[in-house]
Amino acid sequence: MPSPLSPADLVYGLTSVSSPSLSPDGARLTFVHSTTSAEDHKLTSRVMMIDTASGDTVAFTGGPSDSMPRWSPDGGSIGFLRKDDDGYDQVWVIPVDGGEARGLTTRVRGVVDYAWSPDASTLVISADVPDPEEPGPDSPDHDEDIPHSRSVKRIRYRYDSVGWRGEMYRHLFVVDVESCKERQLTDGAWDDMAPAWSPDGTHVSFVSGRRPDHDTRWRAEAYVVPASGGEAECWSGDLMSVSGLGWSPDSTRLCAVVTELDGAYVGAQSYQGIVALLGPDNTPELLTNGDAAPASLSPPTFRAISLNWSADDRIRFLASYRGQSALYEVSASGGDMALVASVDGTLSDINFSASGDSAAVLGTPNSPSSIALNENGTWNAITGYNRAFFTDHPPASMEKFTLDRAGISIESRVMLPPDFDPARKYPLILEIHGGPNGAFLDSFMPDHHIMATNGYVVLAVNPRGSSTYGMDFMTAVFDDWGGHDYEDIMAVVDDMASRPYIDADRMGLHGYSYGGFMATWAIGHTTRFKAALAGAPVTNLSSMYGTSDIGVSFGERQWAGLRMDEIEKYLFRSPISYVESVETPVLLIHGESDVRVPMEQSEQYYVSLKRLGKTVEFVRFPDFSHLSKRSGHPVLRQEYGDRMLAWFDGYLKG
Repeated sequence: MPSPLSPADLVYGLTSVSSPSLSPDGARLTFVHSTTSAEDHKLTSRVMMIDTASGDTVAFTGGPSDSMPRWSPDGGSIGFLRKDDDGYDQVWVIPVDGGEARGLTTRVRGVVDYAWSPDASTLVISADVPDPEEPGPDSPDHDEDIPHSRSVKRIRYRYDSVGWRGEMYRHLFVVDVESCKERQLTDGAWDDMAPAWSPDGTHVSFVSGRRPDHDTRWRAEAYVVPASGGEAECWSGDLMSVSGLGWSPDSTRLCAVVTELDGAYVGAQSYQGIVALLGPDNTPELLTNGDAAPASLSPPTFRAISLNWSADDRIRFLASYRGQSALYEVSASGGDMALVASVDGTLSDINFSASGDSAAVLGTPNSPSSIALNENGTWNAITGYNRAFFTDHPPASMEKFTLDRAGISIESRVMLPPDFDPARKYPLILEIHGGPNGAFLDSFMPDHHIMATNGYVVLAVNPRGSSTYGMDFMTAVFDDWGGHDYEDIMAVVDDMASRPYIDADRMGLHGYSYGGFMATWAIGHTTRFKAALAGAPVTNLSSMYGTSDIGVSFGERQWAGLRMDEIEKYLFRSPISYVESVETPVLLIHGESDVRVPMEQSEQYYVSLKRLGKTVEFVRFPDFSHLSKRSGHPVLRQEYGDRMLAWFDGYLKG
């Protein structure tokens, strides 16, 4: 008999697929197949190979920690990453038609990214160069039994989920495939990432932030360096930030995802960009208008994003518009952006073959991921590992609607229980996305399905500030957190509460990160919700400015400028300033290793509410970073879902 989805079901019951890579002729495709064991809680990932014509699939590597496969340009080998005994990724290579895999790198801190040279004889890798003055496991003077101090010399000395950086920087190395010999290609006090070879094999492009103010502002430029070594040349001029790069067929220009927005970076769940042409003359040429958001990168763990510049001068790329993804193209000589292949869902991780074929990871509102091929303008899934699971556990169904407020169209998604009956009354849970420049897309949202299949109607609003709705809509949240974004959300809540199948006396809300900010802001300004859960919430902008890994670069762009100049505005926009008005029971969940939204944000909010005698609980997750809700230890990810259900069941079902 079909059963509701539990957090354990979604943590341990689903198979994930990622990193598709097409052979040069498009006849075969590799991808990563990942599962998590309920017995030992370990993630197992291995590279699979599928025949794109027949669909025949075989395991190509044995795992248990293989990722990021990439075909060599001659089609004879496949590179991939495999974790070493210390848990760092190293590059391995395996012949396609038989033979043993062999390791090419033994970097102390592993390899972050890599790319094949056009003749398949060489790789360029992006890897950390340890700080020579910093005691650590890779230092000859390191002794685990003796405590060592660590000196901080810059603002961005650590990153969430990446850890301590100090004076450690990421640089490019050239590795000979046959001999495994390495040669360092770049150096300096900055990170060099996302390398890509020019088609003629003479140069390597990459993304780096080298401007004098790169420590306090999000900056990223496009550079080109001779593959034989030498000085890197900036090709992106005065653009504020540059992301994924692609070479022209004649190796004279680059295409890139860029933004002109001051102090902003281009990346997933961040500021949407536009496609531009870059060249050695430092005069960028903008090709798209910013209505759709091209798929991009997110610092500091850059991975190369495929922009495909074809022999007929068409540039193809993934982009999202109003929460849906599609493959688009634009002429390198200018003109309107054209739709190539759309889908009822979202696309990511796109890969192009030399023959012009394309593959991507497809997600839909009722299925998390499958590998899909673009076949004559239609995306067709060629894997289906989770079909049996969803037969036994029917997912929620999704509806979309828009609401006009103050002349602005606000789009929302509603998740309904599988056995939804419009004649019944359901409790409502309001979901608020992170960012604030994230968005709810036509994709599989685990929390939404957990709640909806357990008897709740889930409302997911994309208020002002959400991406994929155009640049003006996205930037409307700057210097206005808790303003029009809050009013947009509450207007949609009012609309939902008036529907006959919603019990307006049983409404809760949940949000994580900026969603946690909005959850704590909301309960300080309304008593309409009977229960709230705030995960990793931003509650005090002033203290976050000085404790978050992005407090300065992100905060000054989003909130009001320098804290010392706008301290009153920082306090006015902070949920902690309104704790006396809170009457809603609230559960706070925060990771102790979170440096994106440090745990002191929940600690301050908890103590303030507790001191006032409010109903509040505070749960701390050890070794849990800001991104661990998606990729952290499975036991804690399950516990997050279990506590979420129990909290809302207790207050909304009684």
